[in-house]
Amino acid sequence: MSTLRDNWRVIFLVVAILLSTFALFSPTMGAQSASEADSATNLQFGLQLDGGTRIRAPLVGVTAEDVEFEGDSERVVERQVAAQIAGADAADVIARTGAESNTVEVTIENVTTDDLSAALDAAGYGHGEVRDGVTATTREETVRVLQSKINEAGLSGGTVQQVTTATSEHFILVEVPNRDQSDVVDLVGERGTVQIDIYHPTGTDNGSRVYETREAVLTQADFTSIGTAQESQTGSGAFVPVSVRDEPASEFQTAVQDTGLAQPGGTRCTYMEDGGENTTEGCLLLVVNGDVVNAFGMSGGLADTMRAGEWADAPSFQLQTRNTSEAQDIAINLRAGALPARLDLSGEDSGTSSYISPSQGESFKFDSLITGIIAVLAVAGVVFIRYGKPQVALPMIVTGLSEVYILLGFAAAIGYPLDLSVIAGFIAVIGTGVDDLIIIADEVMAEGSVTSRKVFQSRFRRAFWVIGAAAATTIIAMSPLAVLSLGDLQGFAIFTILGVIVGVLVTRPAYGDILRLLLTEDR
Repeated sequence: MSTLRDNWRVIFLVVAILLSTFALFSPTMGAQSASEADSATNLQFGLQLDGGTRIRAPLVGVTAEDVEFEGDSERVVERQVAAQIAGADAADVIARTGAESNTVEVTIENVTTDDLSAALDAAGYGHGEVRDGVTATTREETVRVLQSKINEAGLSGGTVQQVTTATSEHFILVEVPNRDQSDVVDLVGERGTVQIDIYHPTGTDNGSRVYETREAVLTQADFTSIGTAQESQTGSGAFVPVSVRDEPASEFQTAVQDTGLAQPGGTRCTYMEDGGENTTEGCLLLVVNGDVVNAFGMSGGLADTMRAGEWADAPSFQLQTRNTSEAQDIAINLRAGALPARLDLSGEDSGTSSYISPSQGESFKFDSLITGIIAVLAVAGVVFIRYGKPQVALPMIVTGLSEVYILLGFAAAIGYPLDLSVIAGFIAVIGTGVDDLIIIADEVMAEGSVTSRKVFQSRFRRAFWVIGAAAATTIIAMSPLAVLSLGDLQGFAIFTILGVIVGVLVTRPAYGDILRLLLTEDR
């Protein structure tokens, strides 16, 4: 019992190694993507080591602060401001009331701060500063919607986060392993708006029918119970079954009746065939990201329930598309929601996208492994040359490597993706860890061999104070990099700090107990 109490630090180190082994190799901590499923460990790898696409871009938009709404609601402000900006509609303007400031954002391209300022003045709303960029709330909502899109699309391991530079510029960072750049850009590059318009005849002019489009009779927020994209059983094409919320369902039913789509036998639509010039009857237009992607008439059964006013009691129908791919994209957009602002992928404002092939990622893995082995061998060689005593040098090398092993187990347990910056952090941990162990060995053996346990403990405590102070300095220096969203530097800082903490709490004390067992007589 006394032996266990005296050597509890070594036991603690062994327990930490066993827990790391469990995290690294246990099937219950299974891989979360196909690439990790083929791996011998539960480690997850980032883009640099696994291949994939990374997109870093700002959001399109300009913002006015301290806007005086003059008692108008947010929706009214949005409509009034949009009416003063060419090419904008209410969906492109975001008005928000806040405890400290009201803001108005315009989220379409080619709108300058002067344009927004002029629009507010023309609409009769006083305002403060008008600046480039969007609000923090819009950035947070964009991150949420993009993450939902990635999840709905089944892109396992994809992540979305905000990144803030040292100059306070804000970017959205999207990383998706094992996916081509074009696929990811197509998914996140558009706002993902979905709406239903009604295209219907309003009369004749010189013998030709005149048509009108009633826009946004159903918008993204009106849909609920989004079904799975399915192929049509009656011919080509596909569809997405949806339900509509109660209030907009009643309004949609009235609009269908008013525009003549609820006629007996339904309507036949040829809008997509001839551009609408000779459409004989009304159409429902499926509009995605501002473009009409499909037009379809109304079946006789659906038209009958609309005409009788019964459809709104159980409001559901099918969004018809030309193919399954379109149906899947629409289902994703409906479930995730529309982006409040679009990513600026033009590159003019530091927007970038990059792709690393899986083969290149494998090459980086191999190079990282070789670099780690070289670092370990170099450290081992220096330690043996310095001390020439296996009982001092061997525990030092084993303890230093156990520190990295524990960090790998921690990364596997929380699913943190390893990339080159994290590997650099591991190598830094090896160097700083062995430095601390050398300080312990030098202090303990500074005045020749030590045989007394009491003398050993006194010298070890002096060394540990030095190590503790150095650890505190490292943690303080690295903390800003770990907290700020500075891309690859964040992973390096996080694992360097974790390595220092594991060293001070686990490996350094364990090494002290091992030295005491090997060097003293009254153990």
